[in-house]
Amino acid sequence: MKKVGFTRSENTRRDAKLTMTEVAKHVGVSAMTVSRAFRQDASVSEETRKRIMDAVDELGYVLDQSAGSLSSRRTGFIAALVPSINNSNFSDTARGITDALENTGLQLLLGYTDYSIEKEEQLIESMLRRRPEGVILTGGSHTPRARRMLEKAGIPVVETWELPENPINYVVGFSNSEAMSLLVRELAGKGYRKFGYIGGTTARDTRGSQRRSGFAKTVEELDLGPPRMISFGVPPISMQQGGQAIVSMLERWPDTEVVLCVSDLSAFGALMECHRRGMRVPEDIAIAGFGDYEISSTCHPRITTINADCYGIGRQAAARLLDALQNGGEAGDEITLTSYKVVLREST
Repeated sequence: MKKVGFTRSENTRRDAKLTMTEVAKHVGVSAMTVSRAFRQDASVSEETRKRIMDAVDELGYVLDQSAGSLSSRRTGFIAALVPSINNSNFSDTARGITDALENTGLQLLLGYTDYSIEKEEQLIESMLRRRPEGVILTGGSHTPRARRMLEKAGIPVVETWELPENPINYVVGFSNSEAMSLLVRELAGKGYRKFGYIGGTTARDTRGSQRRSGFAKTVEELDLGPPRMISFGVPPISMQQGGQAIVSMLERWPDTEVVLCVSDLSAFGALMECHRRGMRVPEDIAIAGFGDYEISSTCHPRITTINADCYGIGRQAAARLLDALQNGGEAGDEITLTSYKVVLREST
């Protein structure tokens, strides 16, 4: 684990929690009028309600639904959002968070975004209404409204699994681009020269987009010819899509020597499709993945991959949040870089 300091601009610093009174002052009405607008009270005109809701959106205010039922400011839970609950990488991260929270008196409220920043925005608003004591997010790409809500929430926010250019608060992650670059360099060092890449058709999986970018950049830097890249399916890419993608790859570039996949699941699908077609791995074509899923270490041949310490990301993210909570919400502006490594196996 490595910690690196950074300085954010003033408008990205986490402000004190925004109140209904401040929203009311911004609009020029009473706090009671704002409260009635939220309740759809007929006493508030449609024009006034629109002005209030526009201000709510502009300021990033989230109604605190728990305020009237709690006698203290402690709610006893933190919120975490992951792209998928059936992806072992992210389930390991959630397990790491849960284990780090053991004996702290805090519980985990988990939501999944299905790789959609719009769904993430909805979940952030829903969770903030219940006043979590901190939030852990996967990735650093969010809607503008989601960022405003998080910046005004007055609680620690930890972004994980990547290194956003403009962090909201704290970051625990690594460069997906550099990790994929390392994998290319390792395999080039083994003598491979004709590289292919399999990824998704959209940029909604930002980590996948970063891996693709790292692949293309490194192939060009090493003068390995134009990058051979196949985009197949909306992220997350499935095993079946990985199999279909490698067929497309070999139809277009039949002399491809090694194919790198955005994840181990797509790599496994590609491997199985090669078996079905009587192609030997790695003799006829080599295959590598990303994520070090259990399936990559138990299939035949075992798949070369990147281990990103998914469990450790969760533990470190929770530790970062707990540190901030114990220090009154402030624990210094810093990024915690997590480790990753190439795991060479028989598929290459």
